[in-house]
Amino acid sequence: MKLLLVHARAQTLELARHPAYLVPTLLFPAAFFLVFAPGRGRVSATVEMAAFAGFAAIGVAFFQFGVGIATERASPWETYLRTLPVGVATRLGARVLSALLFAAAAAGMVIAVALLTTRAGLAPGRWAALGLTLLVGAAPFALLGIALGYLVPPRGALPIANLLYLALSYCGALWVPPRGLPPSVAAVSPYLPTRALADALTGSAVGHPFAAGPCFRLAAFAALFALLAAFGYRREEGQRYR
Repeated sequence: MKLLLVHARAQTLELARHPAYLVPTLLFPAAFFLVFAPGRGRVSATVEMAAFAGFAAIGVAFFQFGVGIATERASPWETYLRTLPVGVATRLGARVLSALLFAAAAAGMVIAVALLTTRAGLAPGRWAALGLTLLVGAAPFALLGIALGYLVPPRGALPIANLLYLALSYCGALWVPPRGLPPSVAAVSPYLPTRALADALTGSAVGHPFAAGPCFRLAAFAALFALLAAFGYRREEGQRYR
């Protein structure tokens, strides 16, 4: 446990010292909220706040896992780290702890902006439900990020992660409600993991958390992305040590 915390602290400090990572991670989702979420009424503003908090959380999953792992694969430092007596579970657990801190900060920034600029608000008990939904709902995207990190070329990781992040967020109704999507996009939206997350967050925002449908879909995507992540890791290990 001590080793895991040491690794988590080192990763967090390393990223916190990089403005190119820290500033977009914390400010980009909040700026998008101001552009896309007018918040005309209390309920709609609260739903938009929850959706953009999810947008912020999965951004950390895409970039800290996907881009981070892909970049480290090409680094000689990564080869050295693999010679140390530290298991992959410890290093991955440290990355998860670090990502949780950044995801909480990014989602918290969106929530703070929403409370200051709109009529959004939740009863005390529903804040806990929203936080738990964000935590559980971001898990499949962390697994997707790990899969991307091991499957995509290091030089292509950033544009691919950006493309997936923005496209899935828009098509999954994290920026606009489902009724605001174009017909062609609305036809695809229900089959995307971001739509399952949006539906789960909407349920938490309106007082119906943990509905079976969105939870089942998120669990199915988590299982699929876990298989992809395991395949990518094993493939990369085979290529590195063959």
